[in-house]
Amino acid sequence: MKRTPFAFTTALAALLLTAATEAESFALPVGTPEEAQEAAKQSPTWDELDAAGVDFTSIVALSNCSGSLVRFSTSKTDDYAMVLTNGHCLSGFVAAGTAIVDQASSRTFTLLDANARSLGILRAQRMLYATMTGSDFAIYRLTQTYAQLASRYRVAPLVISQNRPTEGTAIRIASGFWKKIYSCSIDRFVPELREATWTFRDSIRFTQPGCETIGGTSGSPIIDFESRAVIGINNTGNESGASCTMNNPCEVDATGKITATKGAAYGQQIYQIYACLDSANNFDLNRTGCTLQKPK
Repeated sequence: MKRTPFAFTTALAALLLTAATEAESFALPVGTPEEAQEAAKQSPTWDELDAAGVDFTSIVALSNCSGSLVRFSTSKTDDYAMVLTNGHCLSGFVAAGTAIVDQASSRTFTLLDANARSLGILRAQRMLYATMTGSDFAIYRLTQTYAQLASRYRVAPLVISQNRPTEGTAIRIASGFWKKIYSCSIDRFVPELREATWTFRDSIRFTQPGCETIGGTSGSPIIDFESRAVIGINNTGNESGASCTMNNPCEVDATGKITATKGAAYGQQIYQIYACLDSANNFDLNRTGCTLQKPK
């Protein structure tokens, strides 16, 4: 998983003390304190932004991950706004084979402007859905509506695409944690991706060079370069070349053959959300055609 256990705020030094505790609890010491300190001093250059073609508008930073301000294609301006990140970016992992639905939450997110500067702090009121089975995402409902955010910050959310992406699509992966935008394409789709006890289906593999994502990029939206729609979510990569272990996912093809490639990076699809929404855009996991994991 591409989560990292420390924040990038100015209080970084103090937070590093808690990072060791989190690493013990979740076994995810991805990234180093030195990398975090260096990243905290850096800002993206105009050349980087121009090359990317996608800026940091609607991107958010979490204490341990990245995320984005999003809406459904059917959302209304007076709906409460939502933030998308990984299921493994919760305070603890979601167990394999289950999901979390409609829980109270007061989690906060730093909203960035186009140039990756902080616009303000957003706060959740509910965690609508989270899973690490099949896919790896979490959606939070905020305390403010899209209209209120537009009025205060002059920002519009990214739209989650209803369509399955295709191979070769040019993509950008915008990390609010590192304030970095990765540029590459969808290499191919992996029928099954295994990591420790978790299994992901129809995963997105990124072309390289370009998308060598690291710890802290977890939860970054995969953005279609042409449409700027969110077509997936970055979540993991193979760090050491090991097979099917934590931080070393392995690929399983249609014949059952298992392979692991050091440095390979992956994301998960989220268009399946739409088959699980009712007319009011609430999650209804019992709807016909809904394939999202249900809670046990």
